[in-house]
Amino acid sequence: MATTDKKLVRSRSGLRMVSMTDNKTNSFTLPEPEWVPDNDCGYCMQRSCQSKFDFIRRRHHCRRCGNCFCNSCCDNKLPLPRMSFVDPVRQCNKCAEITKKENEFFDKHVKLLLSGGEFMIAEGDDDNEISTSYTCKLASDQRYLVFEGEHSKMDSIGLDEIDTVKVIASETNQQGFKVGTGVAIRHKDSFGDYQILKMEIKKDESSKSGKMWIAAMLKAFRLIMEARTGKPCNTPVA
Repeated sequence: MATTDKKLVRSRSGLRMVSMTDNKTNSFTLPEPEWVPDNDCGYCMQRSCQSKFDFIRRRHHCRRCGNCFCNSCCDNKLPLPRMSFVDPVRQCNKCAEITKKENEFFDKHVKLLLSGGEFMIAEGDDDNEISTSYTCKLASDQRYLVFEGEHSKMDSIGLDEIDTVKVIASETNQQGFKVGTGVAIRHKDSFGDYQILKMEIKKDESSKSGKMWIAAMLKAFRLIMEARTGKPCNTPVA
């Protein structure tokens, strides 16, 4: 599993810390958008505003969507880790709400993924299947899932190789909500063949962290799919 060297680059939107080897810092990264040209933007692009730009009312570009707005509709400066910006950047009101939800994911759920969860993982074929205890966690470069066992170790899984993440077991908590207790991850192996990894939480004192890890992984996979398609998130992360 290779480490990712990074470099600091300046774009018209601000300073960004990007990978030296490819276009993505990690599997959650979104591409920086093209700005709407000033000549094509005579009015604020917020539908409820549509104020005309002049010498007093200046146009401002949202760093997340690239559209142009008046200051009232684009005066939010927020961290935007999905585009690798070093400093908070200007965003329109709609994008700011999405970014706030995503930043909750990066502040809280990524930490859970990095800390890891304890799982029983099925190994072997159907006739000789055994379950082995592993700690599953997100690698520090946020590109791989790594598995550490007390007496064994599994190959890591690249996040970009994951095709689906599906809950295969759940239970109802005290608040009446269903929480995942098992998950199946469909991914490509080193030969390009699809494999399905089945993981279930250990039924001991570590079960809580396992449930929280599954919830965080489901949120992470949604962001991974959005980054993979190159389309900005249009709805907040729950």
